[in-house]
Amino acid sequence: MADSKNASNQALAFVADLAAGGVSAGVSKTIVAPIERVKLLLQVQASSDQIAKDQRYKGIMDAFRRIPAEQGMGSFWRGNMSNVIRYFPTQALNFAFKDKYKALFPKYSPKTDFWKFFGANMASGGLAGATSLLFVYPLDFARTRMAVDVGTGDKRQFTGLGQCISSIYKKDGMGGLYQGFGMSVAGIIVYRAAYFGGYDTLKQLVFGDKKNNNFFASWMVAQVVTVVAGLISYPFDTVRRRLMMQSGRAEKLYTGPIDCFRKLYGEAGAKVFFHGGFSNIIRGTGGALVLVFYDELQKIIGLKK
Repeated sequence: MADSKNASNQALAFVADLAAGGVSAGVSKTIVAPIERVKLLLQVQASSDQIAKDQRYKGIMDAFRRIPAEQGMGSFWRGNMSNVIRYFPTQALNFAFKDKYKALFPKYSPKTDFWKFFGANMASGGLAGATSLLFVYPLDFARTRMAVDVGTGDKRQFTGLGQCISSIYKKDGMGGLYQGFGMSVAGIIVYRAAYFGGYDTLKQLVFGDKKNNNFFASWMVAQVVTVVAGLISYPFDTVRRRLMMQSGRAEKLYTGPIDCFRKLYGEAGAKVFFHGGFSNIIRGTGGALVLVFYDELQKIIGLKK
């Protein structure tokens, strides 16, 4: 009886964990959707067959000026619905599985075993991200392709999430929807390891065992972590999204991740891997809000005492 009750309580806690992570993620991603779209366009426009070389965006300000003029103000949220649908299970599963994986590691003190404490947090965060990715990758793929679609009216490549997925599937099969998956696994492990591991570690160092942390201070800690994690993993993200752009094409641009790395570096050197990077830093505000809102929601629904 006791075991059954304990299992029931664990299941309820797991569902509450999913809800807290999912709601906070959906709200924050919608807020920063315009920045997200600009970031994606700057990152992959060189691989888009819709954007001629002389029509490429010159930077953040140029993109923010031209997008509403050429595609309408609402286009800033192009692909956002797919992003919210994708982000809800992704972030919710990341947070939920992070704690499950965390429980597999010994509990280390940050004061006496800092590197073991940090390593355990890094590993649990990375494993959570990689596990979640397998289930939601086609949604992430569709979000990217819809966000970088600069057409209007009947010149749009994709009219919606379902049409995007079915169109690519008909041309390239399931493999087309998983273009760049290998790089995504590598990148998300690096990002989530730094994201979750860094946040838990830095929060412990700054606040110790105090439960009632100042909201602004928590946000600042989260902001630092999301910016650093984003920059570390950004080259992986650039390569995977460039690979996504070749799905559905008769001629492939790259034979694989290594070929993509080599060709991109040959085009413009190391800086090509960081196109849209500043937008990503601004966008990181949303990621920081997710971490803080998640902690606050846990307090509200009683997951944290």
